[in-house]
Amino acid sequence: MNVPDELKYATSHEWIRQEEGQARVGITDHAQAELTDVVYVELPKVGDRVEAGQPVAVVESVKAASDIYAPVSGTILEVNTVLESEPALVNTDAFGEGWLFTLSVEDASELDHLKSAEEYREQIG
Repeated sequence: MNVPDELKYATSHEWIRQEEGQARVGITDHAQAELTDVVYVELPKVGDRVEAGQPVAVVESVKAASDIYAPVSGTILEVNTVLESEPALVNTDAFGEGWLFTLSVEDASELDHLKSAEEYREQIG
């Protein structure tokens, strides 16, 4: 399984990448493999304020629907609207073009509660 070292990971299988005062969020390669073929993504609304651990999006596959949780608290800044017409990008490029949303990070210390790549690898073992 691909687990990039530069990212942080939530126990619930979201990844987060810090980018100039904001953070990009998606689901991990492990999560998309477990879901199988993603057929629909329900994204949060730009401007919504979210709390760490709160469900903010839904990914539906041929197998199941799965809530996606905010790894940190903040405000949704952007959503990946390409996923509305190409939800399979979550499967084919989970850490790239298949990202879900960006958000402002209200409290950077919340990032310290997320897993490193090594800790996440141990979790999915």
